[in-house]
Amino acid sequence: MTRSIDPRSPLVFDIHEFGHRAGSVKEIAQGVPAPEGIGNDVISVPASSPVELELTLEGVGDGVLANGTAGVRLRGECARCLTEIEASAEVDLQELFLFPGVDPDDHEASRVEGEMIDLEPLLRDAVVLELPFIPVCREDCSGLCPVCGANLNDDPDHGHEEPVDPRWASLAGWADGDQNA
Repeated sequence: MTRSIDPRSPLVFDIHEFGHRAGSVKEIAQGVPAPEGIGNDVISVPASSPVELELTLEGVGDGVLANGTAGVRLRGECARCLTEIEASAEVDLQELFLFPGVDPDDHEASRVEGEMIDLEPLLRDAVVLELPFIPVCREDCSGLCPVCGANLNDDPDHGHEEPVDPRWASLAGWADGDQNA
């Protein structure tokens, strides 16, 4: 799916100085606000949180190669104990943006459009692939008590009496001498 480039987006970079020459290089080290919707319902990058880009844009004949890293903040919920998680992650970014007319049959290739490249799809894909499938607050998280929902990290000795099998519940009072139970 191709979307048009918004030149006002902080993740869109002008590459007009590259022309169509190989060897041109541009270093980018800047913070930009995160776009909305990077992640899932359990863990994501908060919209407008800072994304720290360290990129090199290099002209490579057929296009522009973007290579570097992006540092992002993550916010979510532990899948075991439901406490809030705040973390940071650094993802690798690498994409070749082809000039118009180069390999027109490759519809999934990233393209230079109007002498600009849009790093948002690249950032979105890289972050989503790095997100933990099951985020946890810590590796040894004990989770919640399945009976009452207490956080077992706060009370590791938490417990309940053995439940009485419903088939034997009417005999529970017999051992105490209460035969009317």
